Amino acid sequence: MIRVVLPAHLRTLTQAGGEVELEVAGQVTQRSVLDALEARYPMLAGTVREHGTQKRRAYVRFFACELDFSHEQPDTPLPEAVVRGAEPLVILGAIAGG
Repeated sequence: MIRVVLPAHLRTLTQAGGEVELEVAGQVTQRSVLDALEARYPMLAGTVREHGTQKRRAYVRFFACELDFSHEQPDTPLPEAVVRGAEPLVILGAIAGG
């Protein structure tokens, strides 16, 4: 099981807790995890990735094993600790302003 930590606004949208567990078939990548997340919670479609391009939205970041995976290619494999479920994939909503 892959563990995913959602930011507060997505927890509210999904009515899920802070962490969800997902079954991911095949290689565990950002794309495969997000596909599984959107399949389980269809209301998330378009919130983390753009509808048409499937690119990460500008103010969303991905972290795994304390490393920033936000600018990695969507099909880059996630760390083994995430695959084993020992560490979560963390989705953060970045804040901008001044």
